[in-house]
Amino acid sequence: MEQEAVRIAEQEEKPFEDTVVKVFRCAKVVKGGRRFSFAALVVVGDRAGRVGVGYGKANEVPQAVEKGLKDAKKNLERIILSNRTIPHKVVGKYGATKIIMVPASPGTGVIAGTGARAVLEYAGVQDILTKVYGSTSAKNVVKATLNGLRKLRNKEIIESIRGVALAANGPGI
Repeated sequence: MEQEAVRIAEQEEKPFEDTVVKVFRCAKVVKGGRRFSFAALVVVGDRAGRVGVGYGKANEVPQAVEKGLKDAKKNLERIILSNRTIPHKVVGKYGATKIIMVPASPGTGVIAGTGARAVLEYAGVQDILTKVYGSTSAKNVVKATLNGLRKLRNKEIIESIRGVALAANGPGI
């Protein structure tokens, strides 16, 4: 009961922020000309370890953004952070996109393109280096970044998975 109250208090403490990464315009040719529809790629997060990505489609931009926002809030995920950065180097892949994320020293900032930057900043990462290989499509970069963040593990998780205690100064941890 107390844990639930704390969890609710944390959610109220850190409201979700959102940003539209990209709006896509699609044209359908009909007898009278072109009909346009729109799709929005949206990222939401609390800048404290929770982030979600959503994609919404509609005939108008505001409705597409609203649908994307709703989808992103449904797909929230908890990300493991180590102070202001990630615990270790990780590679995220999605389709033809590969993104390498490397932890950085304090004060470095988020060195990333627009799609990856949105996901990382709203997840709460403040110092990181990234490099994208392959496709630089916004959808693929965002999904590859999220894939990489899902792979992150900290010392406690590794210890529980392996069932052993790790040394305090182990390699990379």
